[in-house]
Amino acid sequence: MTPFERRTRACQERLADADADATVLFPSRNLLYLSGFDEEPAERHLLFFVPREGAPVFLVPDLYETQVRAESWVADVRTWSDDDDPRDALDGVVSDLDLAGGRVLVDDTMWARFSQDLRAALPDADFGLASEVVAPLRAQKDDAELDALRRAGATVDRAVERVRDMGADAVGMTENELAAEIERLLADEGGEGIPFGPLVGSGPNGAMPHHSHGDRVIESGDPVVLDFGTVVDHYPSDQTRTVVFAGEPPAEFAEVHGVVQAARTAAVETVEPGVTAGDVDRAAREVIEEAGYGDRFIHRTGHGVGLDVHEEPYIVAGNDRELEVGNVFSVEPGVYLPDEFGVRIEDLVVVTDDGAELLNDTDRGWRC
Repeated sequence: MTPFERRTRACQERLADADADATVLFPSRNLLYLSGFDEEPAERHLLFFVPREGAPVFLVPDLYETQVRAESWVADVRTWSDDDDPRDALDGVVSDLDLAGGRVLVDDTMWARFSQDLRAALPDADFGLASEVVAPLRAQKDDAELDALRRAGATVDRAVERVRDMGADAVGMTENELAAEIERLLADEGGEGIPFGPLVGSGPNGAMPHHSHGDRVIESGDPVVLDFGTVVDHYPSDQTRTVVFAGEPPAEFAEVHGVVQAARTAAVETVEPGVTAGDVDRAAREVIEEAGYGDRFIHRTGHGVGLDVHEEPYIVAGNDRELEVGNVFSVEPGVYLPDEFGVRIEDLVVVTDDGAELLNDTDRGWRC
């Protein structure tokens, strides 16, 4: 049994627990997770039906049939041609699966035109969101996912070391130029794409947590926030380091960097099965608050990472969700002093039987 089939069977168990009759997916991370087939959304009806019992069904344009059969474990692949009305084929599938009057969970990101066609085909059904059953599965990574995440982490580690080795050569570059060089290095180290554009925040730009990159020239003594990742076998890495490529930083910088480093360590050391996501956030936040920078830590401590670079579990105050073995998430406390500089340090962790496994292992200090 492939990992995709195992996940689909687990999804069916959750459908039963949720008293739902089926989930219907379209091209999305959820579709890839359950079927193994990866495609971008398009104008044609391409839907994947997972009933509570029995075999799942693909409904695809006939030009996709060979591709779906080659890339997916699913045997029941039904097609329609461009000369057909896909809604007729849709009616046939929902009738065969006996979904009339049932409870159907649709992909959270399904385009409105397709969800509206489903509603028209099932006027008496009760609709909900697929995340009800799929999100808990995706939050607990299996061995195949962890292998990909480890390889993605090692790839970005190698690129991070090469960026640090630039040292004084980075001074005089613009943020845009450094971001482009980071993308080149990620590809050179075996990355298969990027989950988000590199964030390069130099000097005062680093005080904006989601500053991407711009035409500011990196100067000697600038703290530079570097947040980037790559993708391996569909799974991303995500790592942040704050460095000074050359020269001496502002007087307060070393203190702030030490506080953020201590907050990261405290949060990672809190991780184990049974503690809550909120407990991890609190561990980081208490360190920063005790140092007097609590009002400058302006975002959650972390987010789950999987097929999406932001997914459950979210490491945020008040989240009472208990961590489970196989959860993967970022720990990324930060302190941001407007018009001066910012500091963020981020690693990905896996919840293990007795604590946390780090997926990043590069220097967390600020000197290059």
